[in-house]
Amino acid sequence: MSDETQQPVFQIQRVYVKDMSLEQPNSPAIFLENEPPKLEVAVDVGADVVADGVYESTVTITLTAKIKEKVAFLVECKQAGIFEVRNIPSDQLDPLLGIACPNILYPYLRANIADAVTRAGFPPVHLAEINFDAYYQKRVELAIEAAKAAGQAPSQPSGLVMPDGSAATLN
Repeated sequence: MSDETQQPVFQIQRVYVKDMSLEQPNSPAIFLENEPPKLEVAVDVGADVVADGVYESTVTITLTAKIKEKVAFLVECKQAGIFEVRNIPSDQLDPLLGIACPNILYPYLRANIADAVTRAGFPPVHLAEINFDAYYQKRVELAIEAAKAAGQAPSQPSGLVMPDGSAATLN
């Protein structure tokens, strides 16, 4: 094989909103409240094989805003991207999909959530930066603990799906 076919490839093919919802269960009464809402943020990251060397990475944020225990609004957005990934060593693939891809997607997700909240009639919400490296490491630690609790060998499963359909592990 030529040197060109062995070169690592990492390219963004497409970035898109895969799913988005907005709920305002207590409108219009909630607009009469004077307190600022308390925000709860939940984050999830995933990756799936689309085709040989092509992966879909997703970052999902669920943002719940409450005023006096009443939900002002709830926004959930799943930002996705299709990435071509070829000739990357297997030990680097999982961190690439679990850290680098979410870092690329997150700014789009933040902007989409801020826009949805503003369009809902509330002041914009500017989500803080997320350290996806730390988030990834924590997810790996939790997977190892779960494997140990289930009596399995503590390999280092990441939860990502690999091209052959098996779960990815870190060695």
